[in-house]
Amino acid sequence: MIVYDLQCQAGAHRFEGWFKSSDDFARQCERGLVTCPHCGSGEVGKALQAPRLARKGNQRSESRTPSREQAPPEQREATPPSAPQPRASAGKSAVAGGALPPEAIEAFTRLARAQVEALKSSRNVGKDFVETARAMHYGKREAEAIHGEASLRDAHELIEEGVAVVPLPFATTTPDKAN
Repeated sequence: MIVYDLQCQAGAHRFEGWFKSSDDFARQCERGLVTCPHCGSGEVGKALQAPRLARKGNQRSESRTPSREQAPPEQREATPPSAPQPRASAGKSAVAGGALPPEAIEAFTRLARAQVEALKSSRNVGKDFVETARAMHYGKREAEAIHGEASLRDAHELIEEGVAVVPLPFATTTPDKAN
């Protein structure tokens, strides 16, 4: 998937668009499927954006603090050797290689709270999500904030049609399926 920062020519609104490829973006523009979610304008183009360069997964970041062996001799004695990181125990969040850093826990907590607020201000349409989202996109139904269920394939098809959908980062349980 490619994420483009887009901008409408009419109102200069900026928004994000996800596409399978740059050719997919061009085809959708030609068919008039890319529109501004703020004003509905079909005059949309790519906005200037900073490159998104990701570090390879097998690279380690350089340590900013010298290791005990790299420290000057006068500091070696005063600096205790690094203790091994404890393994995550039951009830603690963990990822491969150790416990989550506090910043990550805080970020996930904020994301979870944002999802809760988004769900509160939207209507659950359950298995009718794809049909309802499509109907709203094509003007057959009044637009409103909704959430529900969609297969990965259906979500990709909606995105290809220009329907703005976002997956929920955390699983949810509907009241009828809760214990």
